[in-house]
Amino acid sequence: MGEVIHAENVTRTLSGEVPVTLVRDVNLQIERGEFVVIMGPSGSGKSSLLYLLGLLDVPSSGRIAIDGADTSAFDDDALTALRLARLGFVFQFHFLLAEFSALDNVLLPMSKLGRLNDAQARARGEHLLDRLGMADQRHKRPSQLSGGQRQRVAIARALANDPLVILADEPTGNLDSAASTNVRDILHDLTRETGKTVVAVTHDSSFASVADRRIGIVDGRIDMAWRPGAG
Repeated sequence: MGEVIHAENVTRTLSGEVPVTLVRDVNLQIERGEFVVIMGPSGSGKSSLLYLLGLLDVPSSGRIAIDGADTSAFDDDALTALRLARLGFVFQFHFLLAEFSALDNVLLPMSKLGRLNDAQARARGEHLLDRLGMADQRHKRPSQLSGGQRQRVAIARALANDPLVILADEPTGNLDSAASTNVRDILHDLTRETGKTVVAVTHDSSFASVADRRIGIVDGRIDMAWRPGAG
């Protein structure tokens, strides 16, 4: 399989009159093709850790490597390029551009990366939407789609540049139970069918039930003894 994310002694502290530590001394390895969920009580640092692993934030100390590349010395441009090429993101609120169609939203990351020409990008975008059951909705704007449909478009967008890792922050937190199950199954199938790694923050025990591994986090520290309902 091979290690795809390696976090070593990662700490994130917000400076200020009273410093706040969000993540404390985290050591974590995630393998290619794993479906990993991060769980913990409200305010425990789940999303902060995910944002660090996804290079959306940088550690105050420690290091994070993505597919063997140590990012500790990367500048902002290098971090942005690595995120665009190797990582895909799905959030609780889809963050689709309202003025763009579903297809155009999926095309955006490909346009930024510039790896494919227009025809190739369009073909890939249509393929991804078709795979997620959204081919007949590709010309609709987000306001014309249900919450579950919008999240499927967001997953297609996350897959646009064929990333190694999908990072999802409460991807079912704003959906009803049927749509939540659908999104959960899509993300789970990605690991089994394509070898993608999925790292998801969730409070949903049903979502977590299909994971290969659950990581508990409490007060910014990994606590493998933590279980849902523990506070």
